[in-house]
Amino acid sequence: MKVTESNLKGCFIIQPHIFKDERGSFFESFNQKVFEELIGQKINFVQDNQSQSSKGVLRGLHFQHREFAQAKLVRVIKGSVQDVVVDLRENSRTFGQHFSIELSEKNNTQLFIPRGFAHGFLALEDDTIFSYKCDNFYNNESESGIIYDDQTLSISWNDLGTSYKLSEKDIMLPKFEDLKL
Repeated sequence: MKVTESNLKGCFIIQPHIFKDERGSFFESFNQKVFEELIGQKINFVQDNQSQSSKGVLRGLHFQHREFAQAKLVRVIKGSVQDVVVDLRENSRTFGQHFSIELSEKNNTQLFIPRGFAHGFLALEDDTIFSYKCDNFYNNESESGIIYDDQTLSISWNDLGTSYKLSEKDIMLPKFEDLKL
C-alpha cells in the first residue's frame, strides 16, 4: 500500500497494490496490522456501512460529536464519488479547511478520515456503491452536519449538469458558523 497524508493532518490517501493478470485483479483492501503501521496509530473498526446511490446523490456533510466521534476508512466498490472532508478539530491548524478527492472502482483509492472531521460525498455515476469502516458505533443523538453549500467552506462540488439529490435531513443542516462543537 502507498499512503500519502492529505493537506489535513491525520487524513490519509491510501492506494493499494493491485495485482493483475489474465484472470482479473486482486488487492488487499484492509489489513489491520499494515494499516496501523502506515498511519502510525492503533485503530479498532467496529462497524462497516455500505450505501448505494444514483448519480447526483449528495450525502453529507456528516459527523458525530465528542465521545461518539468516528474515524472512517472509506472506498468505492462500484462507480465513483467526489469525497469531501472538513476539519472540525478546533485546535488544528487546518480547522475549517476541507479536502476533496475522487474515489472510484477504477482507482481503488481509499481515504482514512480521523475523528473530528465532517464527511460527505457526491455520487458521480449511477449505482455507485460506497463502503466505509467506522471505529465507533452510530449514535443518533450525537449526529450533526454542515450544509453542503456552506459559503464559508467554499467547497467546489462537481457540476453534473443537474440538481443534486439530498435527503430532507441534509437540506436542513446548519451552516459551519452556526455549529456548536
